[in-house]
Amino acid sequence: MTGLAVLRPGPLSLLQDAGRFGWQHLGVSPAGPLDVQAAAWANRLLDNPWGTPLVEIALGGVELESRLDTWVALCGAELDITLDGAPRPNWSRFPLRAGQCLCLGFARSGQRSYLAVAGGFRAGTLLGSVATQTREGLGGLHGDGQPLRAGDLLPCAPTSLPGAASVPSRFVADYRAEPCLRVMLGGDAGDFSVAERRRFFAQPWRLSPQSDRMGARLLGEPLRAPARQWSLGVTTGAIQVPPDGQPIVLLADRQSMGGYPILGWVHPLDLGLLAQCPAHRTVRFERVKVEAVQGEMREFYRFFGR
Repeated sequence: MTGLAVLRPGPLSLLQDAGRFGWQHLGVSPAGPLDVQAAAWANRLLDNPWGTPLVEIALGGVELESRLDTWVALCGAELDITLDGAPRPNWSRFPLRAGQCLCLGFARSGQRSYLAVAGGFRAGTLLGSVATQTREGLGGLHGDGQPLRAGDLLPCAPTSLPGAASVPSRFVADYRAEPCLRVMLGGDAGDFSVAERRRFFAQPWRLSPQSDRMGARLLGEPLRAPARQWSLGVTTGAIQVPPDGQPIVLLADRQSMGGYPILGWVHPLDLGLLAQCPAHRTVRFERVKVEAVQGEMREFYRFFGR
């Protein structure tokens, strides 16, 4: 078997694809990449189909040794990328030869980087997906939901491509700026007072260190949340407001049901900006119409071939 040998796995490196859908009625969350745009670009650079398995690398600190000749692409957090000590560009694809060592430093801006290989990494599927979900022990390289470990081998096939390529600069995200995330009001929004809805959009919110792949927890002047007596199905991007008034934006590893009132949903293409924020970074929100989101998502999926 050939592939990329993991010498240093970093703090949290997870094999992901587009996600595990169709099982939420059994309590299984979708998982998948937190920054869908960065992951989609990494695969597109290599002419991989939508959702081809890649590695989501949190914070960096990864070292891999290639056992074959292939091409790789990296998109996402700003960090140093070296191949046998020589620098390589981010948001780009480049060749990787057998015996070479690919090293990723620690992120200076952003939190997650996406490593794709031409043809994709190969692993057995579980419920139709290789996506790693650590809380539920599903998917990943060994099917047990565990992150990559030193000594693992990421299987892939030898591949050649015509030459180097990079993402156009206008599409490269700036993870240093304070993001303003677009929100579609809905769900239980009508049960919040007008003043509370205005206050949500007027104030900056700080990202809690307790945030994870399940949800981004926000800290600020608490909102007065209405009571709800039952649980309902929830989706990625939902903004839940628990009794303490500190909102939670649900991410890829979210639960399948929730009882907290929902103020609305973050634009799917803005969730990556949120996932790239370090702890204590402030974020703001603004309203967006559902029709505008639908149009952008149609264009996004058309471009990336979903």
